[in-house]
Amino acid sequence: MESTVSTSSEQIIELFRQYVIPNYGRFPVALARGEAAYVWDVEGNRYLDFFPGWGCNLLGHCPPTVVEAVCDQVARLIHVPNTWYTEAQGLWAKALSERSFGGQAFFCNSGTEANEAAIKLARLHTPAKRYKIITFSGGFHGRTLGSTTATAQPKYHEGLGPLVAGFVYAPFGDLEAVERLIDDETAAIMVEPIQGEGGVVLPPDDFLPGLRRLADENELLLIFDEVQTGCGRTGEWFAYQYFKVQPDVMTLAKTICGGIAGAAMLTTAQIAPSLRPGMHAATFGGNPIAARAGIAMLETIDRENLLEHAKKLSRVFRERLDQLAGESELIEEVRIAGLMIGVQLSIEGAPLVKACMDRRLLINCTHGTVLRLLPPMTLTENQVHEGCDILADAIKQHGGS
Repeated sequence: MESTVSTSSEQIIELFRQYVIPNYGRFPVALARGEAAYVWDVEGNRYLDFFPGWGCNLLGHCPPTVVEAVCDQVARLIHVPNTWYTEAQGLWAKALSERSFGGQAFFCNSGTEANEAAIKLARLHTPAKRYKIITFSGGFHGRTLGSTTATAQPKYHEGLGPLVAGFVYAPFGDLEAVERLIDDETAAIMVEPIQGEGGVVLPPDDFLPGLRRLADENELLLIFDEVQTGCGRTGEWFAYQYFKVQPDVMTLAKTICGGIAGAAMLTTAQIAPSLRPGMHAATFGGNPIAARAGIAMLETIDRENLLEHAKKLSRVFRERLDQLAGESELIEEVRIAGLMIGVQLSIEGAPLVKACMDRRLLINCTHGTVLRLLPPMTLTENQVHEGCDILADAIKQHGGS
C-alpha cells in the first residue's frame, strides 16, 4: 500500500534542520508507515526492516494486538501518577514475574532509567561502605550520567567529566580481572549477557556462571542488563535463561512494550524492599498505555508460539550467514543468539549499511565493523532469505566474493 502523505523526505529533513537539535546521525529518508517486517518512506518506497525500531519492534511494526490494546486503553485512561493503583500495571508485573525468576518490578520508560534504578538498588541494598560496581569494557548501559559512567567505552565519556564515582571496569570475559577488582567497597557486578552496542559479543562459556559464583562468594548483587536481550530476543524469554545463569536484578526495555516506550527493573522479593519509598521514581513509569502494550506483547508471543519460531528463524539466519561467510573474505565471524545477530567484517560497515538501504533493506552497523541485525520474530522464512540475498549482493558489490 502506497503512502498517501504528500510531504517529501526533503521537506521533512528541512523541517528538522530548522527546529530539531542535530544530536543524531540520520539517514536522508523520512519514514511514514510500518507493517510487520516492512516500513515505507513518504515517497512510498518499501523497505524490509531487519533492525526495526533500533531493535524495539520485536513483533514488527504496528503489531495488531499491541495496536488494539493501546487504542482501547487510550480511550479509557491515558495516565495517572504512581500514587494510585491501576490494574494494568499490576497485571504487567505479574506477567513478567511469572515468565522470569519471580519477584517484583519497578517500571520506568527507557533502558537507561532501568539501569539507573539498578545502580541505586545496588547501593541501597548493600552496606553503606559498599558503593562500587564492576562493569565491562565494550559494554553499553545508557545515556544518563550514571549509566554513561557504567558504560566502559571512553568515546561515550568525552567532554562529560567528572563522571559518577564508583565504577570500575574489567575486560568482558575475564573472570580473573573481575576477582582482582572485588574489594570490601564492591556492591555489585553489572553485565550485559550479550554485548549489543559493543558488537554482539557473546560471553565465554564459563563467564556468566563465574560471575554468579563471585557474586555469591562476596555477597554482591549480580545485575543483568537485558535491555537488548530480554523479552524473547534470544529465543528464550530472557538471556539469563538462554545461558542458565540467574541474576539478582534484571533490567528490561526496548522490546518490552512492542514498540511503545517502556522499561522495567526486576528483582527478587527479598531485595526489592531496599528501593524504599522516596528513593527512586519515574513519573510515566508503568503508565496504563505502556502496561497494556507490555501485556499484549507477552501474550502475543505465547499465543503465537513465537519463541519457537524465533529459534527456527535463528537457524535459517545461521545457515545463510555462515554460507555467506564461507564465500566472502569480508566476513570474519558470524555471531548469533536467537535473533540477535552480529556479522564481524574486515572493513568498515557503514558503506554496506548504505548499500543495503539503497536495495531497500534496513540494517545497522555498530562498533565500526559489525553489521547488527535485530529482526522481528514475526518474519517469514522467505523474508529471511530475501534479506540475506540483498546483503549478499551488497557484499559482492563491495568486492566480497
